[in-house]
Amino acid sequence: MTATTPADIRRCLIDALQIDLVGPKPSDFERVEEILYQPPSMWYLTGFLVPYEASIEQRSDDAGNEELDRDGSRSATGDDENTPEAASARKAFFPSSMGLSFLVNQNTSKLNVTVQWGDYSPIPEEKEEKAETVLQSRTSGSWKRTPCEAELEIPLDISQAVKNQTKNKTYKYEIPRSHGLYLVITNRSVNSSSCLPPGSRSIALFLVNNRRPVKDNKERDIGYIFQAQLTVDSSESFVPRPNPRGQSGEDWDESVAELQYRDVYEYVVGHNVSAVAHLNPDNSCNQICTAWIPTADVEKVVAAKVENVELGMEAIAKAPDAETVRNLLGNMVNNYTVWIAEQRSHIPTASPHREKIAKELLNRAEIASYRIASGLQALDDPKVLEAFQIANRAIATSIRQRSTHDTDKSPDELSPPKWRPFQLAFLLMNIAGIANPLHSDRELVDLLFFPTGGGKTEAYLGLAAFTLVLRRLTNPGINSAGLSVLMRYTLRLLTLDQLGRAATLVCALELERHKNPEKLGYHPFEIGLWVGMTATPNKMGKKGDGDQNSARARTIAFQNDSKSKPSPIPLENCPWCGERFNANSFQLLPNSDQPANLRVSCCNRKRHKNGQQQCVFRGNASLPIVAVDEAIYRRLPCFIIATIDKFANLPWIGQTVALFGRVTHHRDGDGFYGYADSNLQGHPLDNGKLLPPDLIIQDELHLISGPLGTMAGLYETAIDALSSREVNDVDNNHKIIRPKIIASTATVRRATKQIRGLFGRDRVDVFPPPGPNRRDSFFAKTATVEERHPRTYVGVAAQGRSLKVVLLRTYLALLGASQKAWEAAGGKKNLDNPADPYMTLLGYFNSLRELGGSRRIVEDEVNSRLYGYGARKRENEASGLFANRKIDDEPCELTSRVSTSKV
Repeated sequence: MTATTPADIRRCLIDALQIDLVGPKPSDFERVEEILYQPPSMWYLTGFLVPYEASIEQRSDDAGNEELDRDGSRSATGDDENTPEAASARKAFFPSSMGLSFLVNQNTSKLNVTVQWGDYSPIPEEKEEKAETVLQSRTSGSWKRTPCEAELEIPLDISQAVKNQTKNKTYKYEIPRSHGLYLVITNRSVNSSSCLPPGSRSIALFLVNNRRPVKDNKERDIGYIFQAQLTVDSSESFVPRPNPRGQSGEDWDESVAELQYRDVYEYVVGHNVSAVAHLNPDNSCNQICTAWIPTADVEKVVAAKVENVELGMEAIAKAPDAETVRNLLGNMVNNYTVWIAEQRSHIPTASPHREKIAKELLNRAEIASYRIASGLQALDDPKVLEAFQIANRAIATSIRQRSTHDTDKSPDELSPPKWRPFQLAFLLMNIAGIANPLHSDRELVDLLFFPTGGGKTEAYLGLAAFTLVLRRLTNPGINSAGLSVLMRYTLRLLTLDQLGRAATLVCALELERHKNPEKLGYHPFEIGLWVGMTATPNKMGKKGDGDQNSARARTIAFQNDSKSKPSPIPLENCPWCGERFNANSFQLLPNSDQPANLRVSCCNRKRHKNGQQQCVFRGNASLPIVAVDEAIYRRLPCFIIATIDKFANLPWIGQTVALFGRVTHHRDGDGFYGYADSNLQGHPLDNGKLLPPDLIIQDELHLISGPLGTMAGLYETAIDALSSREVNDVDNNHKIIRPKIIASTATVRRATKQIRGLFGRDRVDVFPPPGPNRRDSFFAKTATVEERHPRTYVGVAAQGRSLKVVLLRTYLALLGASQKAWEAAGGKKNLDNPADPYMTLLGYFNSLRELGGSRRIVEDEVNSRLYGYGARKRENEASGLFANRKIDDEPCELTSRVSTSKV
């Protein structure tokens, strides 16, 4: 069958991986009696059992390990290059047994066990006097497979099984015509508990290779069994294994998972191999089996639709008053309230613990609903309403503008941008805490929890836009200046990825300011990039200083050779129109000898093919981007994107306090001066300082863990103090106002404890709050397999093999099989080739040392072997699993040792 969709291609790759690494399944009639051109233990990576009494030499893979372990880390350099790797605790051996552990009920009197495997035997070489042919030459040293299968009925009645009992209280059954294979079973009663039916028993069933080893190492595979598989059938359903982790109530996350996955059962556990349970429509199970290459499908979580709610950003921005906005959006709260009531009527009551957790989840959902309603009510304040509508308009404009970068359409020809319901709800629920600094929500940390690609960025950019605009509307003149929104990332790559989208939004806000400077101020909306000097210059530099990392040196180098030299800032295209920057895009002001500022502007002076006018940020109308540290401290952009490690500068560079409003003077056209400046210039500020940041956004929260989390928590103490201010409330009570903190993540675990340790705040709300049913949280739903193709995870169990051998064989199989599928689907002639996404292989590693060793394998072994991998065929196999492939490009590395321009 020809693969026509990416899902078909994925199934083909998994099948190729199974056949190449383990061997043919019993249903693979084309290969059940295959002939291999080398011993099967060399042909196959895993799936075999060696004799129990085999020598150490036969039980280990020294030849394969030595081949790839020679100086495996010679190309690894970096921060951890001198870190010694822990020596292996013990030598790894091929397994001699594999097994399954499971539970049966008291009515189960027997088990039907099917054992399937392949025996391989060498083919005798042809006599010398016979004429040699190409085929005879190739079959020299060949091995032929013989498929084997045995079915046994295992009694579970101890009185019937006593004749097979061993001294260890286990029962041993010889498999007929197997020449030394045994089933060993342990049958134990288990303590009665509320989690298990009365009379349940624990069964451990093992297949053991007890054959006599072949002394000649060249023929050792005769004693091995390959493609070993156990299948256990029972007329009575197997008993699910209890999960006590979520029952104690000590771990909130475990309790929620236990509730949400109450209909998902674990029936079996594998030993030396993975295990698979074949479920019936009612989720019961009567058959379990082993698997050397297990797979698991994870259904996708998508944003849910909410009926009768206006999601169009521009439509919301045009609403004449707050009441109209509430009419447009009010059904979000109404529908959410109805959903919560429906969920309460279906709370599981069989378990008091589950009932308690379900009620608490719905209580949290009610709090979220109340906060959304409060946000709608806060729009009665004219300034809050105006800030909300300008934010909607700016987000819509930025989305339209970025969408034109890859299309021939003009912004006006595109569909009106719309919120996803959870994005709009997230913005609304945080309005009160931003608009009223004394509101209780200000101290609350909101954790936006949604899968990658679900739209978290737009959600918190919308809140950022609202915060920036409201600060301008409520603080006239220069008093609204200074850093308002601080967005932080842990990794440079993530920071650069988000810079483009955030910069486009700030451009849209700047155009809004041009329309109404009386309200939005005469100082520009600007965005700053505050990261390490490998990504952006720390200093402006001057003539003769010899600093090759200064903004001056980088700019002049780029102006002299824009084709080979990196851009002075980590942006290659105009964030507004998409035009690529050139040598004229950067200008050192007031002059190149002693510059004080780096101006970035677009050079697009032509009408676009989509009908757009020339870029509005061309020439002297510079882009609102500040990317040099010295300029950031002077200009104080209202929006800063930073990496978390950059805050280590706080105790060392005095000018950093300016980011928290610690400035005293302002000079028009120049910037701000404060305590760290020896020569104060300009006019004193009315309040003697600026406001500190209003909003801190911490993206990818889950990455701040371990030692990094410990250090980050220490710096957060200082950041929190610098970002706080003292005020008196309406009753003249002394209050401390702290910035609102938003965090986002695609994976969360013990979030409350982590946030308390990082930010010192006890109140944490996860949004969207999960419901009792994992498939539906109102704002997010789990798509069925029919609606969206799930992600498939594939594992490889290969005991006795080194990780490098496993990597080599796995990479070869995937790259060769994807090439075969790509060619079968039309190759380059098919512009929509379904195999194209699988032509790229991405690997993740725990350290630079691991990456360095693996990179050497890819460069030396994978590339050389892949060129002829299409010849890897069995005898008489017309078309193999793979195609020859030549990879001309070098592996692309994304690590800390790669320059920012390459990233």
